[in-house]
Amino acid sequence: MDRMDNKEKMDIMDNKDNKFNITVRDCDLFYSDFQALKNINIDIEEHEVTAFIGPSGCGKSTFIKTFNRMNDLVEDCRITGEIKIGGQNIYDKNTDINLLRKEVGMVFQKPNPFPMSIYDNIAFAPRTFGIKKKSELNKIVEHSLKQAGLWNEVRDRLRKNAMGLSGGQQQRLCIARALAAEPKILLMDEPTSALDPISTGIIEELINELKSSYTIVIVTHNMQQATRISDKTAFFLLGEIVEYAKTKDLFSNPQDKRTENYITGRFG
Repeated sequence: MDRMDNKEKMDIMDNKDNKFNITVRDCDLFYSDFQALKNINIDIEEHEVTAFIGPSGCGKSTFIKTFNRMNDLVEDCRITGEIKIGGQNIYDKNTDINLLRKEVGMVFQKPNPFPMSIYDNIAFAPRTFGIKKKSELNKIVEHSLKQAGLWNEVRDRLRKNAMGLSGGQQQRLCIARALAAEPKILLMDEPTSALDPISTGIIEELINELKSSYTIVIVTHNMQQATRISDKTAFFLLGEIVEYAKTKDLFSNPQDKRTENYITGRFG
């Protein structure tokens, strides 16, 4: 394969229609001989919150990591089928993975701030992508913290170590850090499971505000959370999507008996 210049690489993630929907067709994922995902087909619309629910070990977190190719880091992981973002196949051999992960940000289950200042946590991604001017970095830091609802709480201690923040503040910092890279899609893998109810409520409000600007996919074990914040919900079981529908329809009128059994607490 010929080496591409940076412009050609950027064109792979260029989106002429400005669409950042996700389309998955016939996706299978294997860890060595174990099949973790089976024949996944789903369309995720932009500017919506899509929730993945299901019991532990059913493939939710594995699947969400296919959207930014984090599974590439797992030895003996093999993916077949097609995953497109805005019509672009992200598993094309020419895809620049660093640019993909700029477009597709991620927030994990446990807050994982870098052991550095609040300011440097947010400025990390912009600096990585070549922004060095202090005035520009200042604007990005402020804007990202405001988007995450954290600015007023930390504006006077930006040079303090981020590890000194509370758990809920740390998770909002991680959201701000993801937003500082200016992604189009935000993946959230159980972002409130380690938080208290007040911090959970703040982040849920934040998710509802952010969906006007971002496509959001969230993994959650909390079915009440899915009903509160998501537009559509997919129910996973044993590596398959059993049912995918508008959230209110899936919870009020499930079409598959397995979905009904799960949401009514008969298993899971």
